[in-house]
Amino acid sequence: MTDKTLVASGKRTIEIETQALQRLGSLLDESFADACECLLETRGRVIVIGMGKSGHIARKVAATLASTGTPSFFVHPAEAGHGDMGMITHEDTVLAISNSGSTDEILALLPLIKVLGIPMISMTGNPDSPIAKSSDFHLNVGVEVEACPMGLAPTASTTTALVMGDALAIALLETRGFTSDDFAFSHPAGALGKRLLIKVSDLMYSGAQLPRVPLEMPLKKVLLEMSAKGLGITTVVDQYNNLKGVFTDGDLRRVLDANIDLNMATAADVMHADPFRIQDNKLAADALGVMEERKITALVVVDEHNHPAGVIHLHDILRAGVI
Repeated sequence: MTDKTLVASGKRTIEIETQALQRLGSLLDESFADACECLLETRGRVIVIGMGKSGHIARKVAATLASTGTPSFFVHPAEAGHGDMGMITHEDTVLAISNSGSTDEILALLPLIKVLGIPMISMTGNPDSPIAKSSDFHLNVGVEVEACPMGLAPTASTTTALVMGDALAIALLETRGFTSDDFAFSHPAGALGKRLLIKVSDLMYSGAQLPRVPLEMPLKKVLLEMSAKGLGITTVVDQYNNLKGVFTDGDLRRVLDANIDLNMATAADVMHADPFRIQDNKLAADALGVMEERKITALVVVDEHNHPAGVIHLHDILRAGVI
C-alpha cells in the first residue's frame, strides 16, 4: 500500500457512506413521523437496545436523546435476558437497532416486550426481517453496500443508523421547543455547560469590591480608589449613581502622555465617557465576546437602571472555564 492507495481507500469509504446517507433521505417517509409521535407520547423513557456495533450506535442514540429532552437510556439485550428487563416499565418505549433485523438477543426479548404492552420502534436494514415485522413502527436504514470491501464489517450501515437516530432526536427537540437553557441543564459540566450556565453576576466584583468614584473626584483620589480595588479600572458616576464613564490604567498612561495637571484634573476630565457595558443577567460568555471584540480586559456591569452593579474581568472568565 502506498500513500496514494491509502488516500484512495479513505476517499472510497467516504464516498460509499455519503451515498448511503443520500439514499437514506429517500427512504424517509411517514413512518418517521409516526415514530416521532410515538416517542413524543411516551410517558416513561425510550429504551434503546442493540448488539455489537449496533449496540455502540444504540448507546450514542440513547445519549443524544437524553441530552436533547427525550429521557432515554441504553439496555444491553443480552443483559436484559438476565435481569435487566426489570429496568423497563409499562410507560416506556423500546427502540431496537439491528442491521440484519434478526439479532437473536433482541428476538428473545420480543415476547417480553409484548407482555409489557409497550410500543417498539425498530431501525433495521431489512423491512421484512422478524424484528421489523414485530415492531409497531419501522425505520428503514438499509444500505446497498458496506464500505468494507468484504461486505462484513458494519460501516455504512452503522453510519445510517447513527444519522437516523440523530434525525429522531432533532425532530423531537424541535417539536418540544427545547431551548439552550434546557440544553445547559443536561450539560452542567465542561466548557459547554459553563458557557450556557455561568452568568455575569456569578463572576463580577460587586458591593464593596466595586470601584466607584463621583465625577468631581480629584484624579489623585481616583487613583487611590483604583489601587485599593486592584482591578485596573473604576466606574465614574453622577449624583444619581448613573454610569457616566470609566477610568483605567490605560487612560492613566494617556493622561501622563498628554501632560495633564494631575493636581487639578478630576474624574470627569480624564474618564472615558459612554464606556462598553453589559447587564448583570447576561451570560459570562457574552461578556467574553464583548471583551474579545473590543480588545479590553475589564467590562462594567450595569443593572436595569444603568447603575454600576459590578466589574467583570477577563481573567476571571477564563479561570472559570468559560471559553
